[in-house]
Amino acid sequence: MDHINPLVILMASIFTNNMILASFLGMCSFIGVSKEIKTSLGLGQAVTFVLAGTSVINYLVYHHILVPFGLEYLRFIVFIVTIAAFVQIVEMVVEHYAPSLYYSLGIFLPLITVNCAILGVSLFMVIRSYNLIQSVAFGIGSGLGWMLAIVAMAGIRQKIKNAPVPKGLQGPGITLIITGLMALAFIGFSGIVAIQ
Repeated sequence: MDHINPLVILMASIFTNNMILASFLGMCSFIGVSKEIKTSLGLGQAVTFVLAGTSVINYLVYHHILVPFGLEYLRFIVFIVTIAAFVQIVEMVVEHYAPSLYYSLGIFLPLITVNCAILGVSLFMVIRSYNLIQSVAFGIGSGLGWMLAIVAMAGIRQKIKNAPVPKGLQGPGITLIITGLMALAFIGFSGIVAIQ
């Protein structure tokens, strides 16, 4: 996969291979937090930062510790431990420097640890045999794509807050329908850039 330009990976992971809209990874916090733009933006920034950091750390750990010692089968456990430790650091920093954002995110900030999009990025970079630069581009692009999707969803949900949505579709129901429509819209970018 060394022949794929990191810029192509970055753009593809934002638009055509968006973790939310193409793989549907990270849906729990996507549905739970996407009620307000400010909160969605804050969580999106935190997820982007965690994805960028953990993609580098997990790449280095995998290629410089697990592979040389023949411990590739431990990658799930090691990746999750790395993600959990990194999220704890992010949580402490956000609590110290942005307490209002910390309290508005509530339980969803520590839940970044179990956000399957974060683990998915680390696993995809191993499966696709990305080098370090490609892994960083994939991590940052996936975070930006996730943030784009959740902020767009928050904007739409704020607009339809007073719309006459049928009672059975209010809340998660209409959110999932909108997510599906957004995914269809992002498919329109698939002719521009794609990664496998």
